[in-house]
Amino acid sequence: MSNPKRTFKHVSYLWDDEAAARLEGDEVALLVYRSNLLGADLRLTNYGGGNTSCKVMAADPLTGAQTEVMWVKGSGGDLGTMKRNGLAALYMDRLLNLKNVYRGIEHEDEMVGLFNHCIYDLDSKAPSIDTPLHGMLPFKHIDHLHPDAAIAIAAAKDGRRITQELFGGTIGWVDWQRPGFDLGLQLRRCLDENPGIRGIMLGSHGLFTWGDTAYESYINTLEVIEKCAEYLQEHFDRQGQPFGGQRMDALPEADRRRQAIALAPVLRGFCSSKQRMVGHFTDDARVLEFIDSNDIDRLAPMGTSCPDHFLRTKIAPLVLNLAPAADLSDAKQLKDTLAPLFETYRAGYTEYYETCKHPNSPALRDPNPVVILYPGVGMFTFAKDKQTARVAAEFYINAINVMKGAEAISAYTSLPRQEAFNIEYWLLEEAKLQRMPKPKALSGRVALVTGSGGGIGKAIARRFAEEGACVILNDLNDERLAEAKAEFVKLFGRDVVAAAKLDVSDASTIDSAVAEGILAFGGVDLVVNNAGLSISKTIEDHTENDWDILYDVLVKGQFLVTQRTAAVMRQQGFGGDVINIVSKNALVSGPNNAGYGSAKAAQLHLARLNAAELGKDKIRVNVVNPDAVIAGSNIWSGGWAEGRAKAYGITIEQLPAYYAGRTLLGEIILPEDIANACYAIVGGLMNKSTGNVINVDGGVAAAFVR
Repeated sequence: MSNPKRTFKHVSYLWDDEAAARLEGDEVALLVYRSNLLGADLRLTNYGGGNTSCKVMAADPLTGAQTEVMWVKGSGGDLGTMKRNGLAALYMDRLLNLKNVYRGIEHEDEMVGLFNHCIYDLDSKAPSIDTPLHGMLPFKHIDHLHPDAAIAIAAAKDGRRITQELFGGTIGWVDWQRPGFDLGLQLRRCLDENPGIRGIMLGSHGLFTWGDTAYESYINTLEVIEKCAEYLQEHFDRQGQPFGGQRMDALPEADRRRQAIALAPVLRGFCSSKQRMVGHFTDDARVLEFIDSNDIDRLAPMGTSCPDHFLRTKIAPLVLNLAPAADLSDAKQLKDTLAPLFETYRAGYTEYYETCKHPNSPALRDPNPVVILYPGVGMFTFAKDKQTARVAAEFYINAINVMKGAEAISAYTSLPRQEAFNIEYWLLEEAKLQRMPKPKALSGRVALVTGSGGGIGKAIARRFAEEGACVILNDLNDERLAEAKAEFVKLFGRDVVAAAKLDVSDASTIDSAVAEGILAFGGVDLVVNNAGLSISKTIEDHTENDWDILYDVLVKGQFLVTQRTAAVMRQQGFGGDVINIVSKNALVSGPNNAGYGSAKAAQLHLARLNAAELGKDKIRVNVVNPDAVIAGSNIWSGGWAEGRAKAYGITIEQLPAYYAGRTLLGEIILPEDIANACYAIVGGLMNKSTGNVINVDGGVAAAFVR
């Protein structure tokens, strides 16, 4: 059956009849399809938010009798990316029979454990707390979303009245209540009292809509949200400037970027007082409209309304008292200015906890802010990893949209602090946090590995990313860099990798690459000086230009990168790591090697000097000495391999075996071996070691340091 193409102004119609026809007869597949379409439009719901369901008849695996089964998004999933294995499947009769054992709202949490007695598909996802909300409604297909346009009405002071008037009684209303079994009963009561309605608005929370088929539910959802958005737009058009008008103009884009680069490492340091955090910065137009407005001082402290929002953003942001164009060049002065703001925020969050806690509440969590607003510049968010920080920013933009809409049609209302606390420190939410995998060793770390477009550098960056770090890839070769970035995005996702062209002998490109890392992740705290080249010539054949290139790249490059990144680490204030990839040649004399070998020796001693100087800042500086890493290395291109083979009186093809044969272990050294050594230094077991040299050369006695 062909459905007419629908046109909407404020939401996206994505239904494809041909794609849906291929799923005909499989209601669960159509549920996944519909869910993915809804999740693809962030105006409809945010990442990880909302849930969808369908009810179908299926054979009981024990009796073969037909029974009604509800498939619903499981705990912790995301509609936009959900697959069939992200659904929970439950017997409907068992779920409804839970009403017989429900002991009242004060025993709400015990019902979650009973959901397990209703599981139909034992391989399906664990049911979420919203399961009874879908189960108590009799419709075949149900969508529960958190669209900004609907929540703006749900969070307005006159939300119930506006909903009634806007939809003529076809959308019901249920006052705010924490999700759970009782809220499911409230939804059913609302339906029974208002037969024929097409949906229900949840006060301060979101929207329920439904239909007899996947398509009907999808269209009903779009139509309701579109009507909410149209209503808001009419008021925006009449209102003029939102948020009471603008009290200041945002800085030009280049100046906003400059201020963010100067400030982010300092903020990252403050926000990492309990655990290492990764940052995200945005100067989205919606953010600037809010933070530069007259109403920010009134609205920001009120906090967000939708539970999904403040679980990601904390109850309220920290608003900085810095002038947009303030001089941020003096890190100490900047820290002195900001310290009282953070102390006040932490004290306020602790008071919120102490005032609202219950006897069995989980312990106080990190009291640092997640969202930091800098009027005239933009918004910073900090979290345990980049994705969480980015999503927190997206959620706060959702909250801004809600405040803007609610203020335009009435007045914005946030959740009472106690209700917010009951969600944030809910024992079920705590149990979900405890079930999450433990962070990897390098989670929260940001790594800059020079020359990471290929060879040893890429292997090191990959190892770090595998262990949870965010990485700033860089290379002189644009094509290699683009290929490396694409590979890392495919392997680890877009939130883990940034990329910038970098010439270690050019301070301006180092500054640009570091700036990109700061904007992407909030700073840098793990640096590997790996970029290099080699020239193998006799003294007679060595030119002055050869000498200059070697010392520019190897020695000057290591110095400049360390200088620039150590400055950022000092701004952050929690130390860091510098690893210098040097060479066996720093310790061993060999023929045709005057320029390269002496430059490597300079690198080694420079590392020792840096370790001595930076120790007071808790910045560790260590060295890894490889030898004969041929696979994937730029060093072996050009004339180097030919020069070394000539020096040893062998062919180029014989080099790997020659190098392995002269080692104590008889091993060929691979890029991954160097990467493993770097990880050993920074992985957590050598945090009190600096100024060390680790040889990764298969054992060359002449290169022993002691």
